[in-house]
Amino acid sequence: MANFEHRSCCKPDARIAVLGYLFAPMSRRLAVIENGSARNHSALAADPDRGGSTAPDPGVWPSRKPRWLKVRAPGGPNYMRLKKLMRGLQLGSVCEEAHCPNIGECWEAGTATFLIMGEVCTRNCPYCAIAHGRPEELDEDEPRRVGEAVAQLELNHCVVTSVDRDDLPDGGAWIFAEVIREIRLRRPGCSVEVLTPDFRGNTHAIASVIAAKPDIFNHNMETVLRLHPTARPGGRYRRSLDVLSAAKRFDDDVLIKTGIMLGLGERANDIDAFMDDALEAGVQILTLGQYLRPSADHLPIDRYVTPAEFARWKEAGEARGFLHVESGPLVRSSYHAREQVLELRARMAQTALAG
Repeated sequence: MANFEHRSCCKPDARIAVLGYLFAPMSRRLAVIENGSARNHSALAADPDRGGSTAPDPGVWPSRKPRWLKVRAPGGPNYMRLKKLMRGLQLGSVCEEAHCPNIGECWEAGTATFLIMGEVCTRNCPYCAIAHGRPEELDEDEPRRVGEAVAQLELNHCVVTSVDRDDLPDGGAWIFAEVIREIRLRRPGCSVEVLTPDFRGNTHAIASVIAAKPDIFNHNMETVLRLHPTARPGGRYRRSLDVLSAAKRFDDDVLIKTGIMLGLGERANDIDAFMDDALEAGVQILTLGQYLRPSADHLPIDRYVTPAEFARWKEAGEARGFLHVESGPLVRSSYHAREQVLELRARMAQTALAG
């Protein structure tokens, strides 16, 4: 396996549930990224040796990926143990459903992220690998089983996400809340991150999730404003910002998080504008990762973003005022999630004492 600067979602010695969240597919070619921006970020779109991008050759893609995107195939003993546990408890994992490139390393370390409310999404975003169609009936016993799994794995941090359930009045918010409560009951001290859909902007749904006291409320923006209509036709850019700001408004102690994928055709000034919008909405933690195409039926990759460019965006984000920025080719929504909670809680406590 080739080495790369930014490895996968979790460290081998970390017992945390992390989101192997794959920024997936689409159906037409986007414009090649343009150099420069009004804020002098032209260096971010420079040649590969200077930390820029590499454009996939349509004749050979996806067989030839940059070395930093090559990962080991899964199959170790811990991977098999976790897979057996998930099957035994009839639980889903977004690590599998979204074709996460980090599943081998993360599951071998005994970590995973829980996908609740079924494996069929009511939306059909062309970047996403999860199945689209008519979802199954809600399993009201699922929260208990998730809590049991977290306890059996002795996790210190877990992530819970879901498909979109636009067929439900509250988008399934009450299931999220019950999962949080079950985890608190069966594994006290385990920090919980929720990665939610937009609930169609239903503020009562958002409030019910926040009332269950997650440590991190995460809702991914997925891409920049200009590409939103193509990449996320079922979502709305402004609505997602409103979801994040509402979550922060309901409980200032909850850490607010979002992320986007790079390599869809965004320009430097698009990323600049997104960061400004996210900060204004109250986002404290930002993730930036490479979009990877799950199949030929999904949206093509516009470019492979180098580790050097990701590092520059991390610097740009932290200089802007985000409390924490995770930025790298294999970064997914919950990269270093446990570390983020510990670091930011400690920093906030110090600030409170100093004040």
